[in-house]
Amino acid sequence: MNRAQASAALERALQISRDLAAIADNGDARATASLDALRRQLLQSARPALQPLNEEDLKVLREIADLNDRAIGHLEHRKRAMGRNMDMLAVGRRAVRAYSTMRLQRQP
Repeated sequence: MNRAQASAALERALQISRDLAAIADNGDARATASLDALRRQLLQSARPALQPLNEEDLKVLREIADLNDRAIGHLEHRKRAMGRNMDMLAVGRRAVRAYSTMRLQRQP
């Protein structure tokens, strides 16, 4: 891979990172995992041809890292929200069981 091809791969990885951040905002973990794998392949294949890194390549890599951080933040937020929902579901189930046994005891 020559430097021009590597720069094109880096730009494609940037576009994938943008897509990944948008998908992560919607909470689709499977799609983000597959996009992440594709992006990783592009970055690994481009790495040898991009040595030494020029300023433009560094700028693209910084943006990819920022988008990656944002995507991870979205997914972690969704995970915490899902955990809270599961906790509330468990509390609700326990309450239903507790009230249903009380109702059975009260009936004459």
